[in-house]
Amino acid sequence: MNKYMLAQAPACPNTTGWMIQSDFDGTVSLVDVTDSLLQRFGLPGWTALEDAWERGDIGSRACMQGQVALLDMDQQALDAHLDGIAIDPGFPGFVQAAQALGLRVQVVSDGIDYAIQRVLARHGLGHLEVIANRLVQHDTRRWALESPWASQRCKRASGNCKCERLATQQAMASRVLYVGDSTSDFCVSHEADYVLAKYRLIDHCVRHGIAHAPFVSFSDATPWLLQFMQQQEVLA
Repeated sequence: MNKYMLAQAPACPNTTGWMIQSDFDGTVSLVDVTDSLLQRFGLPGWTALEDAWERGDIGSRACMQGQVALLDMDQQALDAHLDGIAIDPGFPGFVQAAQALGLRVQVVSDGIDYAIQRVLARHGLGHLEVIANRLVQHDTRRWALESPWASQRCKRASGNCKCERLATQQAMASRVLYVGDSTSDFCVSHEADYVLAKYRLIDHCVRHGIAHAPFVSFSDATPWLLQFMQQQEVLA
């Protein structure tokens, strides 16, 4: 048995209609995984793409696709790097508590699917659904990024339009608790039914009057989730 495997508590029936979508980079992981890969394996030119994105000259999809094409690493080096990525130590407990309440948990990210899946699996969370950009290996040391979740309507020109992913769940009669931390979560926070916010997303929610709860780590968020869902049960 995987030593990191979480004990699965029996799920209670979910009568509230809520589910959870969570960002990954900087929210679940303690660093931006794509940035860490570029800093270690990126060929010259990736910072110019970053600058163009920050100026608004290109969208995040074009930026990331160009940057991933500049990664110079083999599979072994990639895996070794990913195996050193730390996550919020409270996240496994948060997921376990959510699933015991009958809540579906999705990881919705504008990052790299393979990286997210490998990091999660190492922490016993390989069962989580991950919706992100697709990493494709073209040669021993060459990579590309595909964006099957992109949308022409995305205001950020992202590789994964988080607003559409959220709207898909809402159309299925779900209410979405969105968890995020920074600029890639600003747009979707306006559409979520409630937001768990950390870092820069807290200030954004305050400025725009978005219903939210601030948190520092998932260890803090877990008791909040239990209380929040008790309140929703009463209202259901």
